[in-house]
Amino acid sequence: MMLEIRDVRKSFGGQPVLDGISLDVEKGDVVAILGPSGSGKTTFLRCLNFLERADEGRLVFDGEPFDLHSTDKKDIARLRRKTGFVFQNYNLFQNKTVMQNVTLGLTSGRGMEKKLAEARALEMLEKVGMADKIKNYPVQLSGGQQQRVAIARAMAMDPEIIYFDEPTSALDPELIGEVLAVMRRLAEDGMTMLVVTHEMDFARNVSSRVLFMADGRVVETGPSRDFFENPKEERSREFIRAIQEARQ
Repeated sequence: MMLEIRDVRKSFGGQPVLDGISLDVEKGDVVAILGPSGSGKTTFLRCLNFLERADEGRLVFDGEPFDLHSTDKKDIARLRRKTGFVFQNYNLFQNKTVMQNVTLGLTSGRGMEKKLAEARALEMLEKVGMADKIKNYPVQLSGGQQQRVAIARAMAMDPEIIYFDEPTSALDPELIGEVLAVMRRLAEDGMTMLVVTHEMDFARNVSSRVLFMADGRVVETGPSRDFFENPKEERSREFIRAIQEARQ
């Protein structure tokens, strides 16, 4: 098992947001984290990478345990070397070029020589179709292009797993496809991914498993096709019916 997540709990102002979330992730899994707005999906993902401190919970990554509440900064930094995180609003440095955005973590965070970092960055930018934009600044790019740069930045760090927090939610509809195409290729290449998403076609056809959340709890988890074709829980069926009705 690559990643074991157990009993994650988080409250804001005394209001429970995560109420005992557990999940197992195998190498190569693409897990779509689904659920209505306010179900705790993004908070869960942020807790896994210590962008939020969980009140309780633990994870085991490659056999090594981490307490999600009390792990110190040194161990957090070490864990993050194995992970990538793609935000819904890209989080690119506006005063840096595409190349600089992708190489910064390699040179500053990993101490890699500039030439080696640029070669690595160019390789990843080619994978996402952005190698011709290395001198551009984020303001000169569309939202879809900025998100592809953000994905290249995550990939450049050679992570074992990438967390995606609604990577298409800030995009205009015509730009969503180009980002999902990159994510589909990553899945085909065997990248392990946890994806908070509202893109049901991606969840059904690209992800291997679904984690469906509501009210801060896991309602149902299982193979993606099974979830969409034969959901076990009434709350899951309600969710799928609402999606179908919205498309009509």
